[in-house]
This record gives sequence, C-alpha cells and structure tokens, in this order.
Amino acid sequence: MRIFINIGSTNYIFSKLVFQIFNMAIQPWRVGKVIKIENETSDTRRFWIEVPELTSFDFIPGQFVTLDLPIHEKPNKRWRSYSIASCPDDTNVFELVIVLDNNGLGTPYLFNEVVVGSEITLRGPQGVFMLKEPIDEDLVLICTGTGIAPFRSMIQNIKNKQIPHKNIYLVFGCRTKTSLLYFEEMKALQNELTNFHYIPTLSREQWDGHTGYVHSAYELLCVDKQPAKFFLCGWKGMIDEARKKIVDMGYDKKTIHFEIYG
Repeated sequence: MRIFINIGSTNYIFSKLVFQIFNMAIQPWRVGKVIKIENETSDTRRFWIEVPELTSFDFIPGQFVTLDLPIHEKPNKRWRSYSIASCPDDTNVFELVIVLDNNGLGTPYLFNEVVVGSEITLRGPQGVFMLKEPIDEDLVLICTGTGIAPFRSMIQNIKNKQIPHKNIYLVFGCRTKTSLLYFEEMKALQNELTNFHYIPTLSREQWDGHTGYVHSAYELLCVDKQPAKFFLCGWKGMIDEARKKIVDMGYDKKTIHFEIYG
C-alpha cells in the first residue's frame, strides 16, 4: 500500500496550477480498463489503463491515481494510490508500475486477479508533487523502488516537450541490478536528453556502477553546494534520512519536496 504525502514550500504550489488542483479535489470515480500488462522485474508489473469515457486522460507529471479494489467492505480499506509512471500524451491511457507485496491485500489482487480486459474503478489525477516551471536550478531526483514512477513521468515530459532545464540527476536506489526499473530506458535517455544524468546505485550487489545507498551518491553530486531543488520519493526511512542530510549539507529545507509511500 502506498501512502502519499505531498509537502513543500509555499512557492511549490504556483498560481497556474490553482485551477487544476481545485479540479483534482473533485475528480469523480471512473471505470478504467486494463489494456496491457508486462512484467518489469520478477515482482514488479506495468499496467496500462484506458479510461474509455475520456478522449484524453489529462494529468501533470508527478500526480497519482487512486484505485478502488474489491478487497474489503469498507471503502477506505479498498483504496490504493499509485504514481502515474507515464507522461501525458493526449490519449486516454496511462501507465502504473506496481511491486508485489505478499503481506498486503491490494497488490496480490492486482497480480493474481487482474488481467487484460479487467475493469478497475479509479479516481484521479490527484496530488501536487510536481515540478515548478521554469526549471532554473539543478534538479536532484532521489528515489527507491517504484518511487521512480513520478520521476520517469517528469523526465519523459521534459524531453517530449523540450522544456528548458538545468542539470537533472536521477539517483535511483535498488538492492540488485535485476530490480532496476526502466534501466535500459534511463540509460538511453542520457543520450536523448541534454544534461540528464542517470545514477543507479545498488545496496546489495557489486557492479560497474555506483554501490551503496542513495545518500552517498547525491552527497557526492552536491559537494560544491550548487543551487538545486530536491525531489524525494520512496520509503519513509530513506526520505527522513535524506531530508536531514540535505539540510546538513547547507541547503534550505524549502528546496526539498517529497512523497512517501509505505
């Protein structure tokens, strides 16, 4: 189960989003249809969902949808929220990337019961975990596991819309290479998107890339204390530690925006 907490400084929510954020609060429940499913890793799947009643499912990169799954009698125990992993493309289809949690109820249902053609009740888009434009400072995107989903949406959107930007650093922490989501795609993006730097780091496997937790990777990147904004998505423990370390490096806490799941 993912619990989304959207927190940022007052300048994080900017005026041109006010109307969209208001609309998010009153998004109706809709019926989505699963049109494609692929295994990304041994315990992670990609789900493509179409919303037939809409010609375009409009969202801002970084937002999420809430699924109402038939796993409990009480509504609040049926709801599961997931970041949208795809970027806006003017269609009525979006992608979710979901990791299996055998100790939960939501993801076993999605993995064992949902097939191509299944219908899912959903609400969204929601959330204010978004980039502010213009992107006039370096972006340091720090994530673990499926926390890469909102950042993939943001980065692909920057590329597709040719949004001017400074350096973008994606620091992605996993245990082993086989659990690196979108690995080949992110490597290819380094050649397709100017000033994009992909920094995967493995905590339980030696390889030819960075080894260890995400903290040592972004601390090395920011050794010169260049102006930057930090976006964090992942487990609470990682985010709590990252927030403290970033402030200890001399950055204002207002430069840090985060979304927790757990």
